Amino acid sequence: MALSPNLRGSLFMAIGMASFTFNDATVKFVAEDMNMGQVMLVRSSISTVLILALAWHKGMLVPLREALHKMTILRVIGEVVGTVSFLVALVHVPLALTSAILQALPLVVTLGAALFFGEPVGWRRWIAIIVGFIGVLIIVRPSHNGVSPYILLIVVTVIFASMRDLATRKVPRTIPVLMISALTSIGVGVAGIGMIGPLGGWTPMSLTNTLLLTLAACCVMVAYHFIILAMREGEIAFVAPFRYTSLIWAILLGYLFFGDLPDVPMIIGSIVVIGSGLYTLYRERIVGRLEPVATTTAAATSPDGV
Repeated sequence: MALSPNLRGSLFMAIGMASFTFNDATVKFVAEDMNMGQVMLVRSSISTVLILALAWHKGMLVPLREALHKMTILRVIGEVVGTVSFLVALVHVPLALTSAILQALPLVVTLGAALFFGEPVGWRRWIAIIVGFIGVLIIVRPSHNGVSPYILLIVVTVIFASMRDLATRKVPRTIPVLMISALTSIGVGVAGIGMIGPLGGWTPMSLTNTLLLTLAACCVMVAYHFIILAMREGEIAFVAPFRYTSLIWAILLGYLFFGDLPDVPMIIGSIVVIGSGLYTLYRERIVGRLEPVATTTAAATSPDGV
């Protein structure tokens, strides 16, 4: 039985989230030996080569002037700023905590879709968004001493990642997914070059770290591809909640590799955030809106033939 665009989009989102979380764990491990600028440059260089090779093999390379649509550029900016803020914070914040804060992303994307795309959001879902943000405050735990600047960087990541996802919906479907992924990867690599010097310079790389960053690059390539497919296939409000699957992976990998366990406030806040996001999915099913609102960006088959 053929899957609806929303179901395809949710499956793609779950795959992308698993890939991103494995990448995060790998990068956090490697960052103990080198600065994040170097990590971004090496990982992005490897992933760019892999993506361009795959794009060439599948005949998806298009002239740069066609790929550099204003929405593609906006998407790259969102990805680059979000990646820089996230990776800098990742060194100082437990993996599960970063993932817990990122669970607010679907709520912010839903809010953005309503404000900028005119997607209908009823009063129940507005309440769910507000409750979700309360859950984020429980996770962050602001006090009289303020909030850690590294945790605030994760909030910056949420804002720019939301901009990335919203821009993805407006990228012309004539631009292949792999071209968008390649441009994104190049943008992250360029940002890494600018960070190497201020963060302490280049560190000689061991074979183990090189292999780990190659693994991370493969994870990023898979994640970029499936996230773009997810946002193109289904309605944002339906697909975005499937980002929550990343928290399961983050808790598991954080414990196995770094010995981190979530505390009670983080668990409670995560439940609140995820619950509010899942409620938006429930409302989608109640009102029976299984087809994407923006039909021009959710054709039955993507232009890449996937």
